[in-house]
Amino acid sequence: GLGDRVVAAATERHGGLDGLVNAAGVVAFGPLLDTDDAVIEELFLTNALGPLFLLRRVVPALAQRRGFVAQVSAVVAEQPLPGMAAYAASKAALPAADKALTRELRRSGVDVIDIRPPHTETGLASRPIAGAAPSLPQGLDPDTVASTILDAIEAGRSELASTDFA
Repeated sequence: GLGDRVVAAATERHGGLDGLVNAAGVVAFGPLLDTDDAVIEELFLTNALGPLFLLRRVVPALAQRRGFVAQVSAVVAEQPLPGMAAYAASKAALPAADKALTRELRRSGVDVIDIRPPHTETGLASRPIAGAAPSLPQGLDPDTVASTILDAIEAGRSELASTDFA
């Protein structure tokens, strides 16, 4: 699987794996009652299940190096909006997992960083798997968000709430 390939490549090139930034995501817009089951399933597969499946495969390698996992969800995990129920629920799964993983992985030395950035101009909102994006305010610059995340990793932070990006 992907996780096994990530570990193998990192081990071959760098002697191990120091960290993982889980930043995958898809978005869908529209009322839950108008959202197809297949869309809900894809939201959860990409935004929640995929990151958890990947973690199960890479945590042993991260533990060898006392590494970190930075899990990027979204502001909607904190502030769910109408027309985004399925998306918000799929994004809220990671912060819930992060709280448990912080304690589960403590003995192994793997740090967990829960990251919930505000709307960022990645182009994701213009490529929904269903529905159309509502009118959104200008999002944050992706380079600024990435820099904030890197600073948090280097500082050993355990979380970045949406307000930490202001």
